[in-house]
Amino acid sequence: ITKMHFQWDWLCLGVLIISSVTAEIENEENLDADVEVEDFDMRSQEAEVDRDKPSIEVVYQTPKPTGEVYFTETFDGGLSGWVLSKTKKEDIDDNIAKYDGRWEVEELKENTVPGDKGLVLKSVAKHHAISAMLTKPFIFDDKPLIVQYEVNFQKGIDCGGAYIKLLSSSDDLNLEYFFDRTPYTIMFGPDKCGEDYKLHFIFRHKNPKTGEYDEKHAERPDVDLKKFYLDKKTHLYTLVLKPDDTFEMLIDQTVVSKGSLLENMIPPVNPSKEIEDPSDKKPDDWDERPKIPDPNAVKPDDWDEDEPSKIEDPDAVKPEGWLDDEPEYVPDPNAKKPKDWDEEMDGEWEAPQIPNPKCETAPGCGQWVRPMKNNPKYKGKWRAPMIDNPNYQGIWSPRKIPNPDYFEDLHPFKMTTVSAIGLELWSMTSDIYFDNFIICSEKEVADHWAADGWGLKKLVASANEPGMFSQLVTAAEDHPWLWVLYILTLALPVGLGVLFCWPAKKTDEYDFKKTDVSKQIRKGELKQEREEFEDDEIDEEKGNEDTAEDERREMEETKREFLKDAKKMGREAPLSDIDDDEENEVADEEENEVADASQEEGGMSNKSDSEDEKKEADEGTGDHPLRSVRKRRVRKD
Repeated sequence: ITKMHFQWDWLCLGVLIISSVTAEIENEENLDADVEVEDFDMRSQEAEVDRDKPSIEVVYQTPKPTGEVYFTETFDGGLSGWVLSKTKKEDIDDNIAKYDGRWEVEELKENTVPGDKGLVLKSVAKHHAISAMLTKPFIFDDKPLIVQYEVNFQKGIDCGGAYIKLLSSSDDLNLEYFFDRTPYTIMFGPDKCGEDYKLHFIFRHKNPKTGEYDEKHAERPDVDLKKFYLDKKTHLYTLVLKPDDTFEMLIDQTVVSKGSLLENMIPPVNPSKEIEDPSDKKPDDWDERPKIPDPNAVKPDDWDEDEPSKIEDPDAVKPEGWLDDEPEYVPDPNAKKPKDWDEEMDGEWEAPQIPNPKCETAPGCGQWVRPMKNNPKYKGKWRAPMIDNPNYQGIWSPRKIPNPDYFEDLHPFKMTTVSAIGLELWSMTSDIYFDNFIICSEKEVADHWAADGWGLKKLVASANEPGMFSQLVTAAEDHPWLWVLYILTLALPVGLGVLFCWPAKKTDEYDFKKTDVSKQIRKGELKQEREEFEDDEIDEEKGNEDTAEDERREMEETKREFLKDAKKMGREAPLSDIDDDEENEVADEEENEVADASQEEGGMSNKSDSEDEKKEADEGTGDHPLRSVRKRRVRKD
């Protein structure tokens, strides 16, 4: 026990030391926080000026492509080469049809990299359109297409998109008239409205039979895209199209969706070979009912369809004190007719109704009506039980016929050539940041381009990340149930510390023995102890026999000595005349000798001693004095 207490003392001491160190650190942090709060007003202007400076020093250089590219743009040199649309949207009001949304070239508002600028959508609830020609057209032949750019929703996003369009090459393409209906080959990028977070990949496929174009949408990614729209960080969006008709979509160089142009597009690129015959009609006698009412079933005679489902309870009794003559509501006596009440226009004024105050202390007011209860005789409308329909023919469907519009395009990758890139957007949130566009065919070129641009932004953002406490609070704001987890996490060590370190009552002054505590004895142990006890009893019986023999000899010797003493004293009278003091003395001596002998034998029972003594008394010489002494000893034992 002492060792256990010693270990607990050391454990409690360690916990107290750690707690004191933690408290000291928190105190220092709190002091620092107080100083920061006090100095906040003094430094507010300086912070306003220096807020765009990164917490680490980075040297930015405009990214340069390391291989063959079809288009690159960093916006560090402004909007050179970009064309603002001057047209209008069709089929909408003229006051909102213009593409008059404003664009600017500026640095990020947070996690700024000095010298790194991007294209920023500045207007709210306006149409924006801007485009630029590619350095050279991209022809879908035997090289992959890689499209990559950066987006930062600096204010989050309520409803709006940040996708790009790769415009189809044509002789009449005029960027000044770029609008929503300008033909494009690929549309790619993020889009959000309400709680619908999307990552678009749409390509326009040309029907080889009709020459018409249909939009094919990639299946939705299986990952949660919400954080990319709300964390106010710069994210890298990449689309990879390969000549083997496969595609990949990546965010921050991590694949979020991939598939095949032939299998993972909606609707499919190739139509089905057969279609339902539009001229086929279901026959009038076609029976689609799997179950029908049993025509042989008969309604039972005791089935009464007129019985109501509820009836008045005949056993109900009106409560005592029910006020039959009092209405439930009475006019408000304190109400007064408004001064502007015109009875000709508004009619006769009546005070508003309020609950009758007399009914508050009564069981009820007004006419008492018996409560309703379920009718035990109610069965409802009788219906025949349902059975399998012997004439069931299954669900009818039109017959299949060959699809007259069927075609098979085995290589949908071979799309219409792309010659320009454009952003045609409408948003309810401003300050959407775009940067570092690149179109190429080699993944290594795109990765190197990303390292020189997006990589620096990511590095600065990581250096400016808030502390763990701020991150926990932010996470709890999105998921309030985390507060419960935080409280439990903090309460657990405190509770354990109180449980194990709180001083308990002293128990040193009490002397507990193991024999005083009851123990649980198993069945096997009980059996073993019983066998040992029986062996001890056998040994004790043997010892008792030896002891009885010794006692008998001692009693005979005592008898002889006693007779000799009596003769010497000239007293030949019977032992019965001996006074009681002498008898008690002799009996006490005999009793002490027997007790000493019993203790030396190791704990013989009193019952065995008594039985042996009685037996010896009966087997004695028959002399009256000896028998009297033996009886006295038995009584004392």
